[in-house]
Amino acid sequence: MSTSTESATPRKKSNVNAMRLFERYALILVWFLLIAGFSIAMPESFLRWGNFSILFASYAPAALLALAIIIPLTSGDYDLAVGATMTLSSCMIAVLNSWMDVSIELSILLALLGGLAVGLFHALFIVYFRIHSLVVTLGSTSLISGVVQWFTNSSTIGGIDNALIMWVVGGRLFGVPYAFYYAFAAAIVLWYVFDFTPLGRRLLFVGRGREVARLNGIPVEKMRVGALVASSVVAALAGVLYAGVLGSADPYSGLNYLLPAFAAAFLGSTTIMPGRFNPWGTIVAVYFLGTGITGLTMFGIPLWVTNVFNGGALILAVTISQLTRGREASDIG
Repeated sequence: MSTSTESATPRKKSNVNAMRLFERYALILVWFLLIAGFSIAMPESFLRWGNFSILFASYAPAALLALAIIIPLTSGDYDLAVGATMTLSSCMIAVLNSWMDVSIELSILLALLGGLAVGLFHALFIVYFRIHSLVVTLGSTSLISGVVQWFTNSSTIGGIDNALIMWVVGGRLFGVPYAFYYAFAAAIVLWYVFDFTPLGRRLLFVGRGREVARLNGIPVEKMRVGALVASSVVAALAGVLYAGVLGSADPYSGLNYLLPAFAAAFLGSTTIMPGRFNPWGTIVAVYFLGTGITGLTMFGIPLWVTNVFNGGALILAVTISQLTRGREASDIG
């Protein structure tokens, strides 16, 4: 009887390991199946390198925005204002460079400083005044959007220096515009910080239990402030990419990216490293959702289907993420 029990145990562990391996890479598998499905349905239009090149470049701002979101999520806070911060950044660049003849380099620097200021503003109310991050960043979204509409006269601004466009989409590596590689580089930096530095481990510890982290000597407030500021700066970088991809800026663009970016952040936590917000899972999720939207758009679907797809993806992603995180916690316990 003991022999059969001993033989059953390794078999059970093997099955569990196989399931976890499948879970880690299931989204990538589904992504490839999605590409295969669209390629079969539209063989002459979808499966073209030019199509994928455009996909990689056009979703680079969304990838950066999703990466911005997972920084405070890891520490247990939400930043709903990343879309508005992205809009603020792109519109600052457009107004300063196109309307006020400020150099493109200085315009980008000032836009990033604007993102830094937004992050400090959030940290002040969230960390020191102890107001919930959802309330603060939701209010901040409306506040920033109003300010942007004011200084842009609610108009789309073109005429951005061609140098920025060349830096973002003008140059290519292996046929893919530089925009994708900027987002990829940001993912590498976040991956290194999250997985290989004490800072990343402390951030994760804070997100899993602030009181326990505080008792272990971790400066919880400083960690949360840093996460919120970093989120806003990365969102401002997304605005720089957006301005470079389109060569223009409008005061409403970033809000359209918010829902897909949040869906990607939560969907990404179900893959590569299930149960954790992780950069590589986020990148995979962004381009999985982007592939779905691109394929459906090429089918000629109505605009409302895109909204249904994004909303449904967010609900499904959060549900799967919660189930995965709950199971991981029970396994640890």
